Amino acid sequence: MMVFTKLLLAHLIGDFLLQPQQWVAHKEKKKAASKYLYAHVVLHLLITMILLWNLSYWKIALIIMISHYIIDVAKLYIGPRFKNQNIPFFIDQLLHIIVLYSCAYFTNLWEHTTYLFQALDWYLLTAIVFVSFPAAIIMGKLLEPMSGKLEMDHKSLPNAGKYIGIIERLFVLIFIILDHWEAIGLLITAKSVFRFNDLKESNSRKLTEYILIGTLISFGLAIITGIIYTAL
Repeated sequence: MMVFTKLLLAHLIGDFLLQPQQWVAHKEKKKAASKYLYAHVVLHLLITMILLWNLSYWKIALIIMISHYIIDVAKLYIGPRFKNQNIPFFIDQLLHIIVLYSCAYFTNLWEHTTYLFQALDWYLLTAIVFVSFPAAIIMGKLLEPMSGKLEMDHKSLPNAGKYIGIIERLFVLIFIILDHWEAIGLLITAKSVFRFNDLKESNSRKLTEYILIGTLISFGLAIITGIIYTAL
C-alpha cells in the first residue's frame, strides 16, 4: 500500500504541482514534437525515484515513465476529437492510476484486486449511487407537474440545480453515516442563506414553495437512504 501511495503522490506532484500551464499549452500545440512533453515524463521518472528512494524500483519508474508518455501522446492526438474535453482528461488520469496500481501490486495483482473487490461495501456503494442521479431523476418526475407553473425570470447554469442536489444528498448521506446529524441542519441553513436573495428578488410564492418542496424531497431521500444503510 505504501508503494502505491508514493507512486500516486509522485503522479499528483508531476501532473499537477510541477506542470505549468505553459507546458500544457505547448504540448497541445506541438504534440509529440513538444520539448515539454519529454521534460514532463522525465520529471515523473525523477519524482518517482526520489519518493521511492530505492534503486531496486528503477524498472517500475521506467515503466511508469514510458506508459505516461504513451498515454499523454494518445491524449494529445485523440483528445481534440471529443466535444467534452473533460472526458479525455478523466480517461487519461484513470489510465495513469491503473498503471500505478499495476506496478505497485505486480507480484500479486490478481489476488489484491480480487480482495479489494470482495471488500467493497456494496450497501454503501448502492446508497451512493442512489442519492446521485437516480434520486435526481425521481425528484424531476415528482416536481415536473409544478415546474411548468413557474415563471423563471433569471438564467442559471445548465443542470446546476441537479448537481447541487446530488452534492447535498451525498453530504447528508456522509453526515448520517458519521452520526453527525447536526451537520445536516447547518447544510440546510447554508442553502437557505444562498437561496434567500433569489427568493427575495423574485418575490414569487410559487418559486418559494417549489424550492422548499424540492429541498425537503432531496434531503428526505438522502436521510431515508442513510437510515436504511445504517440499519443494514
